[in-house]
Amino acid sequence: MRLDHVRIVLCRPQHPGNIGAAARAMKTMGLSDLRLVAPLRYPDPESQWMATHALDVLQAAQVHAKLEEAISDCVAAFALSVRPREWAPAVLEARAAAAKALELEGKVAFVFGAERTGLENDEVFACQYLVHIPSSPGQGSLNLAQAVQVVAYELFMATAAGAIEFPEKRRKRATVQDLEGLYAHLEQAAVGVGFLDPGSGSKLRERWRRLFARAELEREEVNILRGLLNALQAPKSK
Repeated sequence: MRLDHVRIVLCRPQHPGNIGAAARAMKTMGLSDLRLVAPLRYPDPESQWMATHALDVLQAAQVHAKLEEAISDCVAAFALSVRPREWAPAVLEARAAAAKALELEGKVAFVFGAERTGLENDEVFACQYLVHIPSSPGQGSLNLAQAVQVVAYELFMATAAGAIEFPEKRRKRATVQDLEGLYAHLEQAAVGVGFLDPGSGSKLRERWRRLFARAELEREEVNILRGLLNALQAPKSK
C-alpha cells in the first residue's frame, strides 16, 4: 500500500497551531490526506503559520461533523491513545501499527483525539486497533502534532525500508461502514430474539466488536454473515 492511502484524522482539535503543525509533519513524511472532526477553530491564521511548506495539505483538509464520516470508506482505523481501555480493540505499538497499516489493501486512518481529553470511548470503538506510542515511564502523552509526526515517521520508514512484502492475492477488506452495518444487524437480531436486553448494561456489543476486529473480516464475509442473519430473521412458513 502506498502512503497516499493513509489518512490522518484529528478529532475535536482545540488548538489551530496543532492542526498546522500536524499538516507539516504529514508533508515531511509523504502524507497528504488530513481530516478534521469538529475542530474548535478552523480555519485560523495560527494553523497557517504552523503549516510551514505544507499549506497545500492544510488547505485540502476536509472537515467532518463526526468521526464515522471521516473513516467510513476505510478498511481499518487505528486509534491513538495513551490510556489503556478495558474493552479496547487489538493493541499495537506505533511501529507495529505502521507495518500493519501498510499490509492492508485500501484506505486506512490513524485517529487522534483532542489535546486535553484524547479520544472518547465511542471513538476508540469505531476503530479496529488501539495504538500506543512508547514513552519514558511516568511521563504524560505527547503533544498532538508530535504524535502525528511519530506515526508519520513510522509509516514513512516502513515504506522507504521496503520491508513490507505484498501478497500476490489481495484481500478486499470490509470497510468501517460495512462493519458498522453488521454490528447494527447483530444488535437488531439479538434484541429481536431476546438474547440482548438493550437496557441491561451488557458488554455484548463491545465483545462482538473485539471479536470481529481480530477476525479482520473481508467484505464477502460480512455479506455472508448478514445474509445468515436475514435468513434467521425471515418468517417461518407453515
